[in-house]
Amino acid sequence: MTYGTDRLHEEVAYVAYHFHWSWDSILDLEHADRLRYVAEIGRINTRISQGR
Repeated sequence: MTYGTDRLHEEVAYVAYHFHWSWDSILDLEHADRLRYVAEIGRINTRISQGR
């Protein structure tokens, strides 16, 4: 199984947008770590949008 380049770009863009990290810094993360940051950012955004 291969990881789609479109999905990889989405993850990198999402983390870079919110944390202002460089492309290389984000790609240096293990895949599981990068997914965890994506999930955490999503939870933060959900809490903010719900006013919590």
